[in-house]
This record gives sequence, C-alpha cells and structure tokens, in this order.
Amino acid sequence: MIAAIRVRGTVHVREPVERTMRYLNLKRPNHLTLLPEEKSTIRMLKKVENYITWGEIKKETLAKLLEKKAYLECGKRLDRDYLKKHNLNSFLELAEKIEKRELTLEKLKIKRSFRMRPPSKGYGRAGIKKSFKVGGALGYRGEAINELIERML
Repeated sequence: MIAAIRVRGTVHVREPVERTMRYLNLKRPNHLTLLPEEKSTIRMLKKVENYITWGEIKKETLAKLLEKKAYLECGKRLDRDYLKKHNLNSFLELAEKIEKRELTLEKLKIKRSFRMRPPSKGYGRAGIKKSFKVGGALGYRGEAINELIERML
C-alpha cells in the first residue's frame, strides 16, 4: 500500500497535473491518500512528483492513521463499534486486512482521503521545492514516509 501526501498548493499548477492529483484524491495541501501498488498508480505519482511526496506505509502506521484520522462516508469518525460490526477486533487487524487486500476502504465505506496537520519540525531542511534526495520534501521517500506521517498525526 502506498501513502501519498500533497505538499504544495494549487497556484500555477498546470491542468494535466491538477487533473492527475484530483484522480489521486489529493485536492489540498497536507491531504494524504492511500493507493494500491500498481503500475498505473506509480506512473501517476511520478507525473505529479513535483507537488507530492509518497512511499510505502507500514501496517502499524496505517493502524494509527485509521484510528486517529479516518472518517466514514457519512461524516462520522471511524470507531471500535464500527469495527465490531464488521467482525474486526482492532485497528491493527483492519490495517493487516487492508494491506493483504482482503478488505478495501471503499467496501467499508471509509473515505480514502485523510486531512493531516502540517508536520512538526517542517517537511525538510531544503523546503518544499526540492526533492527528498537533496534534503527537501518532494518525490519518493520509501519507508521514510512513515516517519513523516507520525509527525503529521
């Protein structure tokens, strides 16, 4: 499972890039979305990598994210009572089933987009206009996305 976070805003963004970000459900800065690892998804992420950061999310981080930031499509928070209705005991079990693709967010009627806070201590030393490889915030992070998500929770 891939987590993608929109870092930069909407000013002076070309139409094809903005459309791709809408397809990825990244409409505003500091929004996170969960995506399957597929070739088409990776190509879309590479197309908009000058505006987002992305990487592979661990199941422990996914469980914390679902517990603190997940909302149902009806606007209510995701809670343990809702999990028990779907025969799940914990958020970690839900994260494992989502990771194994036994369950999907759409099937459980959980919103795919998560509103996050700006990260404590900022995105990176070089800012939001440079690549993660040179100390900035943009592009592929790999496992380091988990640390960023922890700071945004």
